[in-house]
Amino acid sequence: MARSVEEWIGRTDDTRPSKACQRRILDRQDYRCALTGLPFDDKNKPRFDHKVPLWLGGENRESNLQALREEEAHKPKTKAEAKVRAKVHAVIDKRFSLGSPKKKMQGPGFAKSPKQPRIDKSALDPLPLPPLMRLARS
Repeated sequence: MARSVEEWIGRTDDTRPSKACQRRILDRQDYRCALTGLPFDDKNKPRFDHKVPLWLGGENRESNLQALREEEAHKPKTKAEAKVRAKVHAVIDKRFSLGSPKKKMQGPGFAKSPKQPRIDKSALDPLPLPPLMRLARS
């Protein structure tokens, strides 16, 4: 059967799905979490998440979106994806030498100079006052 409404496609990766699109996703999932199958309620509202993450080439479109419960599904899924993404980036960085720059050779450095003796300021003559200060005192 053909769709009566065109599939929603986001203009950018940051574009949020419209309310109508969110309702269609919830209806498609029978108002249940896509991963746990638990129903949504006032305490567990749906979070819309990409089935295939954008960083793995997923598109920001209705067919790639699913509704998840926050605590039971969305947070663990996001945490697992972040862990995989960090591992993938670490492997790429290592393979292509994109890590931190190589350390420079450490030399012996400069010789330490001896500490200078402190000046006894009580032995010095007081500094003369500037001309305007002299006029103000007189």
